[in-house]
Amino acid sequence: MNIIVAGCGKIGKAVIGTLCSEGHDVTVMDKNPDTVREITNIYDVIGICGNSADCETLEEADVENAELFICATGSDEMNMLSCFLAKKMGASHTVARIRNPEYNDRSLSFMRQQLDLSMSINPELLVAQELYNILKLPSAFKVEYFSRRNLEMIEIKLKEDSPLCGKKLSKLRDRQNVEFLIGAVMRGGRVTIPDGSFELQAGDEISIAAAPADMQKLLKGLGILKKQARSVMILGGSKTAYYLAKMLLSSGNEVKIIEKDAARCEQLSEILPKAVFINSDGSQQEVLLEEGLRSVDAFVALTGMDEENILISIFASNQNVPKVISKVNRDEMIKMAENLGLDCLVSTKSITSDIILRYTRALKNSLGSSIETLYKIMGGKVEALEFKVHPDSKLLGIPIKDMKIKPGILIAGVIRAGKKTIIPKGDDMIMQGDRVIILSAEYRISRLSDILR
Repeated sequence: MNIIVAGCGKIGKAVIGTLCSEGHDVTVMDKNPDTVREITNIYDVIGICGNSADCETLEEADVENAELFICATGSDEMNMLSCFLAKKMGASHTVARIRNPEYNDRSLSFMRQQLDLSMSINPELLVAQELYNILKLPSAFKVEYFSRRNLEMIEIKLKEDSPLCGKKLSKLRDRQNVEFLIGAVMRGGRVTIPDGSFELQAGDEISIAAAPADMQKLLKGLGILKKQARSVMILGGSKTAYYLAKMLLSSGNEVKIIEKDAARCEQLSEILPKAVFINSDGSQQEVLLEEGLRSVDAFVALTGMDEENILISIFASNQNVPKVISKVNRDEMIKMAENLGLDCLVSTKSITSDIILRYTRALKNSLGSSIETLYKIMGGKVEALEFKVHPDSKLLGIPIKDMKIKPGILIAGVIRAGKKTIIPKGDDMIMQGDRVIILSAEYRISRLSDILR
């Protein structure tokens, strides 16, 4: 597809990289010539230096032939105006990054309609939702939901003392009274779609799929269920911190936010009166200890600096805080954090890229089953996709054991009649209206039929 990306900051660069890896024809636009030069040196894209809300600049980018226009500058209003102009000048679909909490659901819905926006993305809100999901299920370091939360997929890392170590998957399923599936295992940087004879080892990162109620029973039965975090300390008063605190407070959690900017503390305290705010430098270990770091259930580092988040998270882990989560955006920093023992990391740009990837795959797809959800799991090495099955699907009425499925692909779950969760076995069949969850470690899937050889 012909795609224009305006605004080449952290989010824009991540989106550009994802789109280029998918083989799209990408044109990038930014007011900073050095930024444009850097992007064009890294990727095979057309670069234009200019204002995305300027009609002449949009004409130069050939916006009238763009199938998708994405605007991710630092200004919500600029993003909305640029998308409005791009749509008027011929772009088929438009996506704007809109982050301001003042734009609530009602106003956003109105603006999307009036501006004819295809989609708006709030990266900070998306990160906060992921953090919230992890805090509600702290046994995992990543939690994803499919089909309106009817199926849950989590990732956990097996420690030396894990009761799962040395167990074959077939034996593991026989001993549990719930339906679940270990769909992918990453060991030594390599991903495997395992069969029943696969034996788990310490250090393995595994992906587990189950219905939410069954997931709780499973983790309890395996002896690895951790209690939900009730008291949470957040470092940094960012937009993400605001969204996360709002979610936690609405669920009855105790929230303490440490922010060194006095004006920001005052602003947040007015809109989050139930939270406790500490106006101090949370990078100082003494401050964290004085504010009760050792007694909280979870610590979340959300400053704007990856290095600070990593170092303070390591300190929190050494104080035996049950759950420590750190926001880290730069790829090289993510690797370093993992090597230093931090296993629960979230990335704003990765989450946003997943949303754009799902949307572009869906736009390319015209027949069969369309993508409803797409996540990158296992460090980005595996895609987990959800499809809604249409009446003309090639997979209808065929037992899964008789399907000629490509290697490295697994049917991980089926949601029937909107709510019944099926962890599929060989005799199960796919029916019209089902929602099917696929794991793919080797292939780029756009339609459900793509899983077949």
